Amino acid sequence: MGALEGYRVLDLSIAMSGPFATMRLGDLGADVIKVEPVDGEWQRHVSAGGARGNRVNVSFLSLNRNKRSLAVNLKSAEGRRLVHELARTADVFLQNYRPGVAARLSMDYETIRDINPRVVYVSISGYGETGPYAGRPGQDLILQGMSGAMFSAGRRTDPPQPSPMYIADAVTAYTAFEAALAGLLHRERTGEGQLVEVNMLDAIVTLQMQEMSVFTVGGLAQRRSAQPHAHCFIRAPYSAFATADGYLILAFPPLARLGEVLAIPELSEMDDEVDGHARRDEIHALVAARLLDRPAGEWLELFAEHDIWAGPVYAYPDVVNDPQVRHNGSLVSYRHPTEGDVTTPGFAIRFTRSPSSVRRGAPLAGEHTREILAELGLSGQQVDDLLAAGVVATEQP
Repeated sequence: MGALEGYRVLDLSIAMSGPFATMRLGDLGADVIKVEPVDGEWQRHVSAGGARGNRVNVSFLSLNRNKRSLAVNLKSAEGRRLVHELARTADVFLQNYRPGVAARLSMDYETIRDINPRVVYVSISGYGETGPYAGRPGQDLILQGMSGAMFSAGRRTDPPQPSPMYIADAVTAYTAFEAALAGLLHRERTGEGQLVEVNMLDAIVTLQMQEMSVFTVGGLAQRRSAQPHAHCFIRAPYSAFATADGYLILAFPPLARLGEVLAIPELSEMDDEVDGHARRDEIHALVAARLLDRPAGEWLELFAEHDIWAGPVYAYPDVVNDPQVRHNGSLVSYRHPTEGDVTTPGFAIRFTRSPSSVRRGAPLAGEHTREILAELGLSGQQVDDLLAAGVVATEQP
């Protein structure tokens, strides 16, 4: 039995941060009802890197397992009434509309609270519900640029370095997931529901707890070096290095020990903390030149023997075949009714008594409309009438 079995989540979110957060709640057993437009959520119609599925594309598939879909027109009074009825049964209500949109649709916290005072209402925004940027689009790369993090890695002469992951969306999703759980815990203790606000800007700034504090407390600005260093606040060598047949990572090993292993006597004369920062470029160049002499596998074996922190640089085929990834069950596989065999990253938390599970794949738009409305007490004929009026929609595998 999942930790959240018996809890109901209404998911009125789009794109990545909201759907990722609610999928995690679903992985823990919650009944997640995805409330989406009659023609399906925006993410259904946008491919990831050009990858498309049969009837469910990869972007949507990866963020919406363990959900049921109600396709409903929220611009209609009858559609809003149906969702309000569902809100009476919800424990968590989550949306990531731009500020003001939820109120226009009568899906704002005040309206939902009046219907269900015990609800934990999670609102995700780009920059906050109020303030000078409240109306701006909360897009991942834009938030990365504002976060300051792009000047923490790379060469001094490089352009700002964006993350190769949707890091702002992902950390916001995890923050919203934590917010929902904390809200539920508070409600279990007090009986009180509440509004919980999460925004992408705060999430990506908070993620840099150490880096930002080096500046705000330690007074040290970001100073990138001439060589491609992986983090401006960590001593050398700290980067991905080319070898005779690929790349490997070195993570700030003791310089004297590294000098002995690589036969670079200059390193043995350097102080880890002083020279490791002040002479980053020189250290990087010495190490980079030597590592070209042998294949990555040989270096990694040698580093392991001498307790030097190092590791491989993987592409995705290497990740999915890594023995530790396989041992951990980091990826989950299941059969989807329209997309066939699906393998995606799983749920990263292990519970001994309340494990996560994949109970269903990402739904088709409105796949569960009839089922969900029947739970509200509507008859088959009433649902047929709503379908005919365009208030709701359904699609079957």
